[in-house]
Amino acid sequence: MQHLNIKVYGLVQGIFFRASAKEQADKLRLTGFAQNMSDGSVYIEAEGEKKNLDKFVKWCNLGPTMAQVEKVETSESSLKNFNGFEIS
Repeated sequence: MQHLNIKVYGLVQGIFFRASAKEQADKLRLTGFAQNMSDGSVYIEAEGEKKNLDKFVKWCNLGPTMAQVEKVETSESSLKNFNGFEIS
C-alpha cells in the first residue's frame, strides 16, 4: 500500500474532474479524497496498490474530456487508511 498527494493544475475545476477522479479511484480500488483548491487546482490524496496508483496518476494527466491538464505534481506520504474515496 502507498499514499500519494497529487496536485493537478490547468482547467480542472467546473468540469467534473473530482467526480471523474472518484469514478476512476473506485474502479482502481483506491481510497482518499479530491478537493478544489483556491488557486484553481485540484488536490487529491489517494491510497492503494502502487500499480493502481500509477494508473490513476496517468489518468490525472489526462482527466475527463473537458479538462486541460497543464501539470501534475505527486509526492508520497504516510498512509492514512481512508475508508473510501470522497469528494470534498
